[in-house]
Amino acid sequence: MSQLELTRDLELTRDLELTVNHTIAAPREKVFNAWLSPQMLAKFMRACEGMEVPKVHTDPVKGGRFSILMAVDGKEIPHAGTYLEIDPYSRLAFTWESPYSVDDSVVTIDLREIDSGTTEVTLRQVKFASEDARNGHESGWTRILAELGAALA
Repeated sequence: MSQLELTRDLELTRDLELTVNHTIAAPREKVFNAWLSPQMLAKFMRACEGMEVPKVHTDPVKGGRFSILMAVDGKEIPHAGTYLEIDPYSRLAFTWESPYSVDDSVVTIDLREIDSGTTEVTLRQVKFASEDARNGHESGWTRILAELGAALA
């Protein structure tokens, strides 16, 4: 593969993005706060069957860092990021650092109140190393949002 082809492939994969929508039977404030709480993150950040989340740390301020240590089948998978935007009850944005993401991947979570006890979550992530990485993240985020709904039920 030529350098030009490698550069083009890198540019194409860096443009990959995903959007996952999920409706949660909980007030918007409760859904928003769950994303900033280490105790709640440990309950719902489970991207696949059998995954455990033994350690979570958050500093939920703009510019603050978070870390989430996921573990599956005895293998630890570190995730971390920096909060870029914290708009109470409507939007969160943060960098997403994992072994399966590129360094400048960003996740944005928008919350829309459907009614006082129901929230629509739209999660968008941009920049992936490959289509397989994007597809894996889409599956993981879909499960995580379902786990969030169950944790808030």
